[in-house]
Amino acid sequence: MTVGDTSAMSENTGALVDAYDTLLLDLDGVVYLGKQAVPGAPEALVKARDLGVRLAYVTNNASRTPGAIAQHLSQLGVPAAPADVVTSAQAAARLVAERVPAGSAVLVVGGMGLRMALREHGLRPVTTAMDDPAAVVQGIAENLSYGLLSEGALAVRRGAWFVAANGDTTMPTGRGEQPGNGAMSRVIATAAGVEPVVAGKPEPPLHRESMIRTRAERPLIVGDRLDTDIEGATRAGVDSLLVLTGVAGPLDVLTAAPRHRPTHIAADLSGLHAPVVPVRPGLGGWTCGGWTAAWQDGKLVLTGEGDPVDGLRAACAATWEAAGDGQADEDAVKAAPASLGL
Repeated sequence: MTVGDTSAMSENTGALVDAYDTLLLDLDGVVYLGKQAVPGAPEALVKARDLGVRLAYVTNNASRTPGAIAQHLSQLGVPAAPADVVTSAQAAARLVAERVPAGSAVLVVGGMGLRMALREHGLRPVTTAMDDPAAVVQGIAENLSYGLLSEGALAVRRGAWFVAANGDTTMPTGRGEQPGNGAMSRVIATAAGVEPVVAGKPEPPLHRESMIRTRAERPLIVGDRLDTDIEGATRAGVDSLLVLTGVAGPLDVLTAAPRHRPTHIAADLSGLHAPVVPVRPGLGGWTCGGWTAAWQDGKLVLTGEGDPVDGLRAACAATWEAAGDGQADEDAVKAAPASLGL
């Protein structure tokens, strides 16, 4: 479904993936949750690759190396090589390398993914403020310690440039939402009184890195978060697909601000291969598949039957039209997801 311009896809009855040459895929909540694949994701991505579509895995996770991520994906049955993985660590390293002299010391408050990315750009990772680093780069890591956070804060207070690999406040896992790097970066920001430059989504550097590496001409950004994946696509002027397998749910997308509104919505990655179902305005409201969404007495009302995601698409079109540049009132639309069973 195309929401921003519902006429753009109204004549396209082929599969969604047919319109794109590259998929820029988020990982957590899209391809896998924790160590397990999202059901159906490996099969959908193998099919896309077999159709000649380039797959690039674009992740705000800076803790692991591209090789480790590719190995994990391969174990899940997802087609991936290290060159197919683009991380916020790589984007952060490029940012630093463009600002400081080659060979500079950079204090790493994070894991091996950051250290390797910095070395690839000719920079020298260090772990203490006594090394007089030119920059401090922070990314999430399971063993992130108070001592290392303290070194980072000391270096930033002394003038080191502060870069955060990403600003995600949480990250999805098989156990639920856990603190992300955005939450951890507040330690240094608060202690040093300096806000970081953020490399990851939705900021431009990570998508810039992805475009450089993939040379995509017709990319589709695929994600599960409105505030990173979808906003990042909006800011880059690129089409987006929201899948409902991770953070964002139906009510979130219904009440989304303009910058958080996806071009397409699907239950999961299998939606890449489903025929595009047009969303059209009519006298009785917006229709998609067997559903019609309209406003009655200040409330969003859905009628019809069929694929629940088609109902959500119709509901989004009606709601976003009514909200314009603002956001819909939650109380006015919250009955719609329940009526769809979503």
